[in-house]
Amino acid sequence: MNYSSIPPLNAVAVLKRYGLHADKRLGQNFLQDPFALEKIANAAEIQADDCVLEIGPGLGSLTRYLAVSARKVAAVELDRDLLAPLKTVLTPHPNVTVTHGDILELSIADLVDQPNYIVAANIPYNITSAIIRHLLESEPKPRRIVLTIQKEVAERICAKPGDMSLLALSVQVYGEPRLAAKIPAGAFHPIPNVDSAILRIDIHPQPLIPAEMLPIFFKFIKAGFSQKRKTLRNSLSSGLHIKPADAETLLNTANIDPMRRAETLSIEEWHQLCITK
Repeated sequence: MNYSSIPPLNAVAVLKRYGLHADKRLGQNFLQDPFALEKIANAAEIQADDCVLEIGPGLGSLTRYLAVSARKVAAVELDRDLLAPLKTVLTPHPNVTVTHGDILELSIADLVDQPNYIVAANIPYNITSAIIRHLLESEPKPRRIVLTIQKEVAERICAKPGDMSLLALSVQVYGEPRLAAKIPAGAFHPIPNVDSAILRIDIHPQPLIPAEMLPIFFKFIKAGFSQKRKTLRNSLSSGLHIKPADAETLLNTANIDPMRRAETLSIEEWHQLCITK
């Protein structure tokens, strides 16, 4: 896709024109660098018949790149003050609909008009986990999620056994994450204090853990990481409120060394633990 026809957007000038400022409470850092915006759009691999959900369009910088590629863009903006400049910026793009509201309180099914949609967004870093969880647990599920988030969090989500976390497992059970690109702090206004990265998650046709086992899977991993400095024998004992000996028996039955720690287990091993239970 050739994005050369999209003019640069100066966030400072747009905000000044409307008498606005970036709201720190809402985690607003407006991405305005054309090269970074193009990287996000390219990572999303949008087809002409796709519906794209954008969370927090802000001033519409990324929205314009999505709109020239997709059949429809459904943008959800929490900040009412941004609706006026957003409407002006998006005037050339009639295939964009803007909904004012909190994505965490909205039904995904009410926003997108087809299954296998795509999510592409530069989201507030302080609610990254909540947004990802909402997208992965809602119906219909997207086929791909592309988010600009804090680089450190993106790396945690992409971790391998040995350095796993509750967040990594919660994402990887639903899809395969990878780092698509890094974005310098100077690409934003105002400039954030952390480095950023584009995270791409390709959603599995079905979760790696059977749907009926997902509740026990999440129960186990939450227990396992409740005291992650301890061995699985002790963390599962504490988190599941069972005797250490019973936790050890459970782990041995699943062919997992009770002395290992939660971050070393793969999803397959957690699955085996679920089956054993």
